[in-house]
Amino acid sequence: MKSSDYNQKYDAAVAYYEKEDYYRAVSLFEDIENIYKASEKGQKIQYYMSYCYYNQGNHVLAGHYFRNFAMRFPYNSHAEECEYMAAYCSAILSPETSLDQTYTVKAIEEMQAFINKYPNSTRIEECNRIIRKLRNKLETKSFEAASLYFKIGDYKAATVAFKNSLDDYPDSPYRENIRFLLLKAWYLYAEKSVARKQQERYQNCVNEYFALVAEYPSSEYMKEAKKIYESATGKITKKQ
Repeated sequence: MKSSDYNQKYDAAVAYYEKEDYYRAVSLFEDIENIYKASEKGQKIQYYMSYCYYNQGNHVLAGHYFRNFAMRFPYNSHAEECEYMAAYCSAILSPETSLDQTYTVKAIEEMQAFINKYPNSTRIEECNRIIRKLRNKLETKSFEAASLYFKIGDYKAATVAFKNSLDDYPDSPYRENIRFLLLKAWYLYAEKSVARKQQERYQNCVNEYFALVAEYPSSEYMKEAKKIYESATGKITKKQ
């Protein structure tokens, strides 16, 4: 670290890196990063530093360096690899469903951008697998958030949230559940509504019943759904 011989520092940093001593390696690379900034050696330093941070478990900084490498050196032989790794770091940073999903959305966008840019890459299958996993996390969060409104009795918010979930994630594994809970939420919302609003909301419940029947005629919820439907149509007829 105290040496003024930058070539010696570079060689030592590479030696530490190859021994998997990433903490010592990155300290030396950081010290000479700006010295070699405009050279071929500078590209190698950026590449090494990306993996130093990655192997230290610092995926935020690793993602930054991988992303920066791919942007600054698009014709480097490691550009594709680094662009994938930047997206992969975002995927690693994707938290559990109860937390903010900014990194999940970012990872999906970056993985899709990688697929679009490198359609013949050997990493495409892995990218698609990761995207499916991340999308499932968003689908789960969307369903759980809507279900929470339903559980606490905020049926108006539940109808909006369930509808948005269907629109945002049409292939959601929770689609059948959402269809049923949406019609039930409309019914319970109508029950709690003022008289002049009830007929419209019961009608929405009826509409959702037909949507459920059309998509899932053998749904496990059909027995209960039919009871709700009959009650809703009865209340509509009574008010006419």
